[in-house]
Amino acid sequence: MAPSPYSARSREVSIGPLGLGGILGVPDEPKGIVLFAHGSGSGRYSPRNGFVARALHEAGFATLLLDLLLEEEAIDRRNVFDIALLGERLLIATAWARQHAGTAQLPVCYFGASTGAAGTFVAEAAGAWPIAAIVSRGGRPDLAGADLARVRAPTLLIVGGADPAVLDLNRLALLELRCEKRLTVVPGAMHLFEEPGALETVVGLAIDWFASHLAGVTA
Repeated sequence: MAPSPYSARSREVSIGPLGLGGILGVPDEPKGIVLFAHGSGSGRYSPRNGFVARALHEAGFATLLLDLLLEEEAIDRRNVFDIALLGERLLIATAWARQHAGTAQLPVCYFGASTGAAGTFVAEAAGAWPIAAIVSRGGRPDLAGADLARVRAPTLLIVGGADPAVLDLNRLALLELRCEKRLTVVPGAMHLFEEPGALETVVGLAIDWFASHLAGVTA
């Protein structure tokens, strides 16, 4: 198993009865916890989300990077695009975070990428607990279908300016959302935000969005 590069305070955890793999990082006096929903073909060792998680730790947020699918499930590509299943697994992780001793009192936020972003919308719309805020990075909110209109959490959609197909889908999704919402375009960035400075821009936007919506929020 690859070591966790994300934070000195990060550790591997097993989530729920299925034993979903996760990496939990809790800084001193965290403001809230951000649960990551990875996109297709990715997982808890995603270097991009690891980069975001490190920055969130420095900004005072706990993080939970997790695999929404078991290894044998991820082999079947149909599961990667089973948004209902991804949302169900994120709800399992949310319940785990709300019961875990180190995070039970923290407001919960979601950070989704690609198909994982759709899973955050499905989970938020179906969940019994309030979610403080959602950030979608290069996400596919269109895959959440009718659940988009039921999302309650303040939502930030971040899309690369050089990713026209996904940008169009996010513009349409913005019209469907009925919550507080914003679409921010990172100029020149493609779907993976690998261009110089692009991911740093995503990090700054995410931290500002989460921090601004945690004021006065309790778990």
